[in-house]
Parts: sequence; C-alpha cells; structure tokens
Amino acid sequence: MRIRPVTPARLVDELAGRITATPAAGFVRVGFDGADSAEPGALADALVDPLRVLGRPAVRVDLADFLRPASVRLELGRNNPDSFYERWYDLAALSREVLGPLAPGGSGRIVTTFWNPDTDRSSRPSYVDVPTGGVLLLSGPLLQGAGLDLDLVVHCAQSPAALARRTREELRWTLPAFDRYRDEVDPASLADVVVRVDDPGHPALVEA
Repeated sequence: MRIRPVTPARLVDELAGRITATPAAGFVRVGFDGADSAEPGALADALVDPLRVLGRPAVRVDLADFLRPASVRLELGRNNPDSFYERWYDLAALSREVLGPLAPGGSGRIVTTFWNPDTDRSSRPSYVDVPTGGVLLLSGPLLQGAGLDLDLVVHCAQSPAALARRTREELRWTLPAFDRYRDEVDPASLADVVVRVDDPGHPALVEA
C-alpha cells in the first residue's frame, strides 16, 4: 500500500475518470462516505461540472436530507452516538426513492430530498428525472456496511486524531459512532477508492 498525495483538482480529475469508466447499466451510483469533517459533500459537489463536461449529467443527494423522524432519531436522547449510528438516517427511503430507481432497469425518477428536520415532516419534493448515463453523487457518513446498492464508493478517510481535531464542537458527541464504524465495518477495506483527508486541502490517494 502506498499513499500518493494529489492536489484537490487532480483528485477531482482522477475520480471523474474512474466514475466514467465504471461499468453500469443505465446509471452510475457513487457514494462519498465520510464524516462531516472529511467534507465528502464538498468532494461530491466538485465533481458535478467535470462530469457534465464529460457528457455524464450528475445529480447530488446528501444523506442529511434523508433523516428519520425525530421520534425515532432522538428516542435515546439528542446526543446518543448509538442512535446516530443505528437509526439516524432513513436508509429504506433512500433505497426506495433514489438507489432503486437508478438500479439497472430502473425508471431514473428520483427525489433528492425526503425529510425536513425543521418541520419534522416530509420535504414533499418534486421528482427529478435522471437521464440515461447519469451519475448519482451521494454523500454522507456511515454509508458502508448497511447494504446500500452503490456502484462505486469513495471513502474519505481520517485518522482518529484528525477526526477528533477537525470535528466541530457541536458534533463531537458523534465521535464514538465513528469509532464503532471503524471497528465493526472497516470502511477503508470495503471502499473502491480511499482518499486520506486528514487535511481536506491536501488529500492523498491510498493505493494497493
């Protein structure tokens, strides 16, 4: 294994090439797995325009828009790391409304949001028609080990020290959940691409 430093722009170029080369029937579903401090959403956002230039229209979905109701998320308290790990996100809705329609033979008709945490109600989204050849860029934490049907997973990895250092104070209660994720799932071993982002401004690709 070697760690190859790359610039953020080079990383985007290499990932765009990897995504366009990924075999899939109709659509490509890409997950960007990482804690908020690893900025998986920013990396996914940066790929939208390059993919479009390559003739692959991209649609962004953030796992934070697929929360479960507060009565489920907060049943064990507002800052319970086991709740965050096990019941925070509505993965069934994500599979039904996004990943399933983009599976081989799917309709391509998806929603990009599902739940509004401010109202604790459905966000009542309009449907989006993803054209054939389109790419889903899904970002969020804890994406692996839950049976999500993705064609390519990019894991934004951080050392425990970097994760603790970069996590915002209001989210530090989630740190035990990421320890559990690392121990139980070993996300770096499952991902198709691993990017070290102890400092997101200076990423590095982990290569076998």
